Amino acid sequence: MQFSASAVLPIVLLIGSNVFMTIAWYGHLKFPTAPMWIAVMASWCIALVEYWLAVPANRIGYGTYSAAELKTIQEVISLSVFAGFAVLVLGERFTWNHVVGFALIFAGAFFIFKGPLR
Repeated sequence: MQFSASAVLPIVLLIGSNVFMTIAWYGHLKFPTAPMWIAVMASWCIALVEYWLAVPANRIGYGTYSAAELKTIQEVISLSVFAGFAVLVLGERFTWNHVVGFALIFAGAFFIFKGPLR
């Protein structure tokens, strides 16, 4: 199986984008005593990098993937990155409820890419 740059590059960029997004949105939770304005400004600066990756990912990927497929890829990556971040950085534990919920989201992604049901 051979992959083109227009198929792989958007996924790589979306992975990078979601790493920065997760840090921007949740990284400040490790610093609960930091003033809110610092948390917001730091998050905003980190999110700027996220946009520099997400926008090109979607522009490059559109045409190879539909908009719905790009959004689905982004959501699955986002959920995967967040789950790793929550466990590894925030020290949270996942329960079976989380596993079942994530499995249902992944099942939804499967149907997005499966094509029309007959």
